[in-house]
Amino acid sequence: MISDDDLHRLAVFLGCCAMMMIVLYHFLEVNAKDDIPDQKSAIKKSTSGSGTLAPTGSSSAEGVSGKDT
Repeated sequence: MISDDDLHRLAVFLGCCAMMMIVLYHFLEVNAKDDIPDQKSAIKKSTSGSGTLAPTGSSSAEGVSGKDT
């Protein structure tokens, strides 16, 4: 039969393994590369024929540079 000390060591070992797996999962999830280029190209294709995106009543150069002309 398993003793209390063996059961305690097993529980501590399995708990440590679980925590290491959680840390490894989060490390891999944070450093995973997203498929951003595919999404950006789809957005460009859908907005390419819709016209200008500048606000009404102002030129796009005025909004970018911040200068009043």
